[in-house]
Amino acid sequence: MDRTLERVLDGLGVSEALRKLVSLTPNAGAPVLSVRSPIDGSTLADVPSASPQEAEREIEAASANFSAWRDTPAPRRGELVRRVGQRLRGCQQELATLVAWESGKILSEARGEVQEMIDICDFAVGLGRQLYGKTIASERPAHRLTELWHPLGPIGVISAFNFPVAVWAWNAMIGLVCGDPIVWKPSEKTPLSAMACQAIMEATIAECVAPAGISRLVLGGREVGHALAASPMLPLISATGSVAMGRAVAQTVAARLGRSLLELGGNNGMIVAPSADLNLAIRSIVFSAVGTCGQRCTTLRRLITHESIADTLRDGILAAFAQLRMGDPTAPDTLVGPLIDEQAFTAMQTALAAAQQQGGIVHGGSRVTQGVPAGGYYVQPALVEIEPEAPILQQETFAPILYFIRYRELEDAIRIHNAVPQGLSSAILTRELLEAERFVSPTGSDCGIVNVNLGTSGAEIGGAFGGEKETGGGRESGSDAWKAYMRRVTSTVNYSNDLPLAQGIRFEV
Repeated sequence: MDRTLERVLDGLGVSEALRKLVSLTPNAGAPVLSVRSPIDGSTLADVPSASPQEAEREIEAASANFSAWRDTPAPRRGELVRRVGQRLRGCQQELATLVAWESGKILSEARGEVQEMIDICDFAVGLGRQLYGKTIASERPAHRLTELWHPLGPIGVISAFNFPVAVWAWNAMIGLVCGDPIVWKPSEKTPLSAMACQAIMEATIAECVAPAGISRLVLGGREVGHALAASPMLPLISATGSVAMGRAVAQTVAARLGRSLLELGGNNGMIVAPSADLNLAIRSIVFSAVGTCGQRCTTLRRLITHESIADTLRDGILAAFAQLRMGDPTAPDTLVGPLIDEQAFTAMQTALAAAQQQGGIVHGGSRVTQGVPAGGYYVQPALVEIEPEAPILQQETFAPILYFIRYRELEDAIRIHNAVPQGLSSAILTRELLEAERFVSPTGSDCGIVNVNLGTSGAEIGGAFGGEKETGGGRESGSDAWKAYMRRVTSTVNYSNDLPLAQGIRFEV
């Protein structure tokens, strides 16, 4: 194990973190996950990979603790989450460093991800006293009609490498407050961050004298994810990843009539109108397009620009791209870190070659080897001038590729924007009220997130997060997303001596 990694894990504020990593040293011949840092390709650690049978045992442990956790008052469940948030505040820098090593995102973004975990803890604590139902007017005299919400059961969470801790927190903190144990399968590319989070959770559970089995971690690959999706003991599977992965999960869960909460591909678009503030536009475009090296589900992929300002905006973006500080993401002045691995680099080059074959003009996109750590896959952000009919626009590549499209009329821009199968995040930059309102109207953007005068990335936890079409339709984080983790009960109480039937039906015996 890397000695620096030891110090980071030891500094997480939970001594169990380091002991857990050491205790999970693989047995000879057992399957392992080799954890490689995208920064330089070095191996951080080898950790055991669970079998589907071991995953089933973890699911059983969570299920066995459901009754006790369900019967714990929701404000007390919120107290557990509050203390998790406190622990995260005490080790934010250490956990952010671990996230940066494993995922390759810059320290500022990694700290922001841990802050997002803290924020969702705060949000979930409040929910512990607000899991409210409704009182509904009954058509029958002396009857009370209400809607109640009850814990659903153990929840399976499958998360991706690009947000290795925040997406778990979205699901786990709200699910725990709702009364549901959590079984988590993180990305096989970022298991150490998950192990640190699990250690923090276990220490907090022990401190709160909560059931030990309400938070379970299962490390492994696709077969472990399938075991979660197929298990009838998990009434809800929350899965984040590619559209292909989401389809497989949805089909498996649907076959057993379970529920799926899916956060899949984005392929996000932005319209830049003639009235837009171009300085604001360049700032919002650059972060949206290259943040996390283009590996966010909310990354800006398609820039739809009015022809009257297209050349000026293109030149401004290319100038900004050229000034980006690229390199080791743990260095304080770095703005763009590496792609996650060689496979991501190959996918980027394949997409750029296809775009060029389809008439696109490619600016940038090459691998960077000077001034960056050897062994990592660092790339220049790419801007591709292309026609709106190009087939490459229909697919999402997890890399910093920005397709640049010109438009003449707003109706054409909205049509181009909506003409992809995904529908997560969208934006329009304009100073015209009518254009802004048109974009957010029912006939405007068809995405789950619709922004005006800001980029496609950087959602706050207060609003529900998710998208439409092939993005999966799931909603996580804020607003009333908590309802996905509970079951709805409609209850009618008759407090009279009569038995009137609804709809005026008469049935006398």
